[in-house]
Amino acid sequence: MEQFTAEQQEKIVHAIQLAESRTSGEIRLAVEPHCPTDPLERATVYFQRLGMDQTAQHNGVLLYIATEDHQFAIIGDRGINAKVPANFWEETKELMVQHFKRGDLVQGLIEGIVHAGEQLQHFFPRLDDDVNELPNDIAFGNGKD
Repeated sequence: MEQFTAEQQEKIVHAIQLAESRTSGEIRLAVEPHCPTDPLERATVYFQRLGMDQTAQHNGVLLYIATEDHQFAIIGDRGINAKVPANFWEETKELMVQHFKRGDLVQGLIEGIVHAGEQLQHFFPRLDDDVNELPNDIAFGNGKD
């Protein structure tokens, strides 16, 4: 079950593509209606399921959101976590929450993607031989498996 219109999905994927065009890092979004456990635990499941822990520089970032439960989490692999400031993920979440509270879920996700991309660009700039290691599409789940 998809949570966004085709136009909204295009905007989100475009934000991912744009962010990744400036970095060797990888950004993914996992969306499902319900979170069957703690959002951070669920994000960890998707992080592994989507192969984000397999990138060459361990610089993947996953945004996870359960739309009906109004829960989300952001996690980064060990490469990015070793370099970003301690408050970075909280700062990113707060930026997103500002939009969520106004009912603009899509813009909140885009802002989170942009913010994560800026940090990835700073610490992991795009190299001439960079390859896109993971798809940029949205991973939709059902909240059950």
